[in-house]
Amino acid sequence: MSYDLAMMALEGLTNSPLAVRVEADAVVVEGSAASFKEFARLCLLLGGQHLNEEFELQPAVHVTKDSRRVKLRVV
Repeated sequence: MSYDLAMMALEGLTNSPLAVRVEADAVVVEGSAASFKEFARLCLLLGGQHLNEEFELQPAVHVTKDSRRVKLRVV
């Protein structure tokens, strides 16, 4: 995986964070179009490799301060 591309995507989420919350029986992810573009870029980077790698989207950094921590992990 390209470390530089992953860092660029995380920096993009820092500028435009996602909101993640649990509502009843659903997990809701909200954000701007730019947020979802960076989130998709991270998912594509993870999906393009067959490695055991993980990214953590941290509250008040990559997601809003009230969001739960989000982990993206290849298994």
